[in-house]
Amino acid sequence: MKIALIAHDHKKDEMVNFTIAYEAIFKKHDLYATGTTGKRIMDETTLDVTRLQSGPLGGDQQIGAMVANNELDLILFFRDPLTAQPHEPDVNALLRLCDVYGIPLATNIATAELLLQSIEKGLFSWRESVHKYKTVND
Repeated sequence: MKIALIAHDHKKDEMVNFTIAYEAIFKKHDLYATGTTGKRIMDETTLDVTRLQSGPLGGDQQIGAMVANNELDLILFFRDPLTAQPHEPDVNALLRLCDVYGIPLATNIATAELLLQSIEKGLFSWRESVHKYKTVND
């Protein structure tokens, strides 16, 4: 599975701790992250992460493009709802794209844990059908 990891500044420690706790599961998947989040994860785990731009510099839009091109299966986006974000329109556009394309999205650690455990239990096999259908009809 292809998983994107995003965390606002005040949530980066939480994301790093989450990836440490579930490193064994994350190792089985292709990981993508916005700039600083990806660097922090790679610095503090043995995970290999494809880093995109920082969120305010277009990283959220890059991940949105991946969603629109059916190149992601899951997004874990630890948002800080108490701090205004200068790139809030990009964040909203990404959330909207996840709804349009049916990409599972966790915006907090509780939902992220449920989704990650679902992957481990094989409950995301429906995404394989999505990929097959896309390949056949492209």
